[in-house]
Amino acid sequence: MAINSDYVQQMSTQLATYEVQSSMDRLNRNELRYQTQRDALSALRTALSTFKSAVTKLNGGSSSMLVNSATFSNDGYATATVGTTAQPGSYDFFTEQLASAHQVALNGLTSADIGTGTLTIGQAGASFDIDLSTIDSDGDGSNSLDELAAAINNHAANTGTQATLVRSNGEVSLVLSSEASGAANAITVSSTGTSAGLDASITNMLELTKAQDAKVRLGGETGMLLTNSSNTFDNVIEGVSVTFTKTHAAGEQPLNMVIGQDKTATKTQAQTFVDSFNALMTSFDSLTASGNETAKRGPLAADSSVRSIESRLNGLLRTDFGGNSLIDFGISSDRNGKLVIDAKRFDAAVAADPAGFEALFTGKDNLLDSIDKTVTSYTSTTNGMLKNRMDSLDMSLRRVDEQFENLQQQYDTHYSRYLKQFTSMMQTMQTMEQTYGLFG
Repeated sequence: MAINSDYVQQMSTQLATYEVQSSMDRLNRNELRYQTQRDALSALRTALSTFKSAVTKLNGGSSSMLVNSATFSNDGYATATVGTTAQPGSYDFFTEQLASAHQVALNGLTSADIGTGTLTIGQAGASFDIDLSTIDSDGDGSNSLDELAAAINNHAANTGTQATLVRSNGEVSLVLSSEASGAANAITVSSTGTSAGLDASITNMLELTKAQDAKVRLGGETGMLLTNSSNTFDNVIEGVSVTFTKTHAAGEQPLNMVIGQDKTATKTQAQTFVDSFNALMTSFDSLTASGNETAKRGPLAADSSVRSIESRLNGLLRTDFGGNSLIDFGISSDRNGKLVIDAKRFDAAVAADPAGFEALFTGKDNLLDSIDKTVTSYTSTTNGMLKNRMDSLDMSLRRVDEQFENLQQQYDTHYSRYLKQFTSMMQTMQTMEQTYGLFG
């Protein structure tokens, strides 16, 4: 066989590759193992975070597991927000008057009427003064209606009066509106040392909307009078806030409101928890599967720390909180470790002890709070167990990259050595062939 430059390069490549092949195979196996584990832990952290978000939503703010609701005899008269502390009951409401915010207009004004002096605006027991000699914001030497409205709206002591200009048929009106409803928030306007035109507008001030409180009678048209500056009566009945939107005419039937447990919505809350937990368990099953002839082995099958997470969460589901556990309300695990709800048992148990059902799930250190804290200890991006594991694998992957770089240097060294040896051999053989030719 002739030895040429292609042969030299081919042989140098083959022999150099042989020198590093075993180390290369080992590094490839390690890289695949580390990356597979890291991807699996990342998937697990995502699944846990999704579960945590669902738990937080069920346990956060105004949300609760036990859902009460209000039903009304007629639409359009009121709406209600019902909390978990609301007791079942029936109530009649007769709305005599809705609350409204005060609104007045100073009509027939021109910029010429805005000279000097002081304009005083009062509301809710407080007042503030507008010095008309200081409102010239554009520096043209005269005041304008726009500057007056801006001075009112931007005054530091103004906490509830909004000024705007309304134009019609060449006339301009300064409209003052209370930001809050109720009789106590009525607007007053007075002046000192101002022009005759402005004084006249104040004297003839037009009331566009009265400042009045809502008046509602509990028990019917002649029942107990309830008053409020707003149409929303917060906690008017323990755990129930009602917003009234329409008045009744004399002799009209009152609005009946029935407070009761919303069985469908309550069961939906429980089902949301069950579905979220089961989705998490499906992720665990996939990642930790033992594997067989027909099913693939999970990347975390032999990982005891991951299995301990699953075990700890399942332990919480069997724990009593507030004297109750999930099984007491018909929620249990099936043969596959997934939660199921026994509908009949659930309905009966919640009806018999609604407060116990709510206390089982919500509140400090109860089921949802305990799950949230447990999952956080694993998913925290600061010092969570999964983050620490993934950081360790990232470090191992970086070491593998460094080892690949070192191995490449070793390959280059071997290749250079073999290339030099084969090149020397090729040159020797070429010399011998030329010498042999001299005697041919």
